[in-house]
Amino acid sequence: MPDLEQILGYTFANGSLLTLALTHRSLEAEDEQEFSNERLEFLGDAVLGLVIADELLAGWDMDEGAMAKVRAAVVSEAALAVVARQLGLGDHLRLGKGEQTSGGRDKSSILADALEAVIGAVFLDGGFDPARRFILGNWEDLVAERALAPGERDYKTRLQEVLARRGTVPEYSVGGIGPDHAREFTASVLVDRSTLGIGAGSSKKRAEQEAARQALTALGEGDA
Repeated sequence: MPDLEQILGYTFANGSLLTLALTHRSLEAEDEQEFSNERLEFLGDAVLGLVIADELLAGWDMDEGAMAKVRAAVVSEAALAVVARQLGLGDHLRLGKGEQTSGGRDKSSILADALEAVIGAVFLDGGFDPARRFILGNWEDLVAERALAPGERDYKTRLQEVLARRGTVPEYSVGGIGPDHAREFTASVLVDRSTLGIGAGSSKKRAEQEAARQALTALGEGDA
């Protein structure tokens, strides 16, 4: 799968590991010669958690409770599914016929599990350093955003997940007024060229989060 390897930024020495990482248990259930990605998923979950914890410890001055909140947010099923969709992982999944017919390629749970399995595969194939580079390359911005507000809900990730199921993506526009030491930011989020939410805050990220919250309400998703 050279096209997927290019997207992932990693070339496997053992390509069968990537194939295994993309194999859902529904295919294993239909073909006794196939094996699912569940064991790789278990490993990838541990590697992801370790890398995120190490990044928070080394790069952010926060207590244990705050670190736990950030880690939980960025390794959640919703966050994993967003990253998986950004990588186009769904197009490469190996599913059973029933799961494929029922839209399994875009199910958040399946995408999240497959992404963890890919992390596990990279770790087994190349070791910790390539796995760490892959994780930070795809999670660094999300970690930074959540670390600035560890106790707040992640409306942006939720909105992106909701819109992905509808075949579209949000677009943010942010502006600021006032002096640098007391700058106030305003953000708007557009979906298919229509403004669905406007938010304000003391940082760009907080303004975007508020805009995303309003957009979710406008879409009938409530205060999710």
